[in-house]
Amino acid sequence: MHKKTLATLAAELANGRTSARKLVEECLARIADPAGEGQRAFIHVDKDAALEAADAMDHLRKANAAPSPYAGIPVSIKDLFDIKGQVTCAGSRALQDSAPAEADAPVVARLRAAGFIAIGRTNMTEFAYSGIGINPHYGTPKGAWQRKTGHVPGGSSSGAAVSIHDGMAYGALGTDTGGSCRIPAAYNGIVGYKPTQRRVPLDGGVPLSTSLDSFGPLANSVACCATLDAVLADEPYTKIQARPIKGMRLAVPTTVALDDLDDAVAKTFERVLQTLAKAGALIEHIEVPEFLDVGMMNAKGGFAAAESYAWHRYLINSRGNEYDPRVAVRIMRGEAITAADYIDILNARRSLISRIAIRLAPYDALVMPTTANTPPRIADLAADDKAFATENLRSLRNCTLINMIDGCAISLPAHREGEVPVGFMLAAAGGSDRRIFELAAAMEGTIRV
Repeated sequence: MHKKTLATLAAELANGRTSARKLVEECLARIADPAGEGQRAFIHVDKDAALEAADAMDHLRKANAAPSPYAGIPVSIKDLFDIKGQVTCAGSRALQDSAPAEADAPVVARLRAAGFIAIGRTNMTEFAYSGIGINPHYGTPKGAWQRKTGHVPGGSSSGAAVSIHDGMAYGALGTDTGGSCRIPAAYNGIVGYKPTQRRVPLDGGVPLSTSLDSFGPLANSVACCATLDAVLADEPYTKIQARPIKGMRLAVPTTVALDDLDDAVAKTFERVLQTLAKAGALIEHIEVPEFLDVGMMNAKGGFAAAESYAWHRYLINSRGNEYDPRVAVRIMRGEAITAADYIDILNARRSLISRIAIRLAPYDALVMPTTANTPPRIADLAADDKAFATENLRSLRNCTLINMIDGCAISLPAHREGEVPVGFMLAAAGGSDRRIFELAAAMEGTIRV
């Protein structure tokens, strides 16, 4: 459905087959469609500003002055980011009375500078604190799978993923603290990317965990994500050259990452490994004992609880009754984490990062299922806190491993047409972003055959 890539759209804009105005109008129509998920996927739609920006980009293109080949392409912005003149609510009601942002977040400013058009703010898990994507304040957008039944979209960048899948935008700005770009990408059959944290500035976004937060893209292809990632990191965009699958050295971690998988996830993952092996990839199953440390580091809530509590403690004191109770309870775990506990986690993570770098050095990438589960039904989790907690942990587990090792990772759709969505994740140590894109570019056309 509407699987146009940034490259296709740039070509159509360049040769006059479409215009920025037309692209924006088409996206706005999909958002407004009462039969669609637009009302729940977006918290705010910037209709007038988007149309004005589209006309401006069309004029600039006519004058050969477009800021980039992508000028005029609509993108969605997660409700976590500052957009000048708008209130940043972070999917909550507790921030509604805040002052409007005085400036765009640097990542938003960079997208605008390239000529991308911010079409609206997407819905999200409140304060980005869950991998499921349910939001009691603004409604929960239904994910791509069996929409009539209603399965979760994945979180926390829920509206971001649905906006891409449904053709309401062609790129989405999301965040990823423990999988919030990759989980919704996996659940909706699109591509989601978590960059090496230090490459993209975190200013102008409401923090969840300053140690783990990363800002990344969701889109229809690997090349789309690579383009957006380059813009967000303010790096020159050079076309990704797919690496040959033959000779790729891929490690499958048997520690933690393959535990308790849904049948569909296990089968799809196994099929993908066989496909890659047939194409000449060298696949080795390895133990990664370092991954056992992550559970211990997160036992009391980890960085996310400690750092979110530090940020929220006054707001939750005065407006806690407006929080999603499932989010509030996770933030409040941070109250019991002492300064000594926190320093222990910092030290443990430093050790983890250096040890895992040695473990991963012989391989081009780690590969694993993006999530242990397939998208649960919204109705099954809405009223059942225990089921919610279980599925939330299963959605986050594998992705969190990569944030904890300060790595970079991409989730590719791995299921075949008509099957339940399953994500295939490639990950590596921090700074390997280019390599991950090159490997993923080779795989994306192969693994679903």
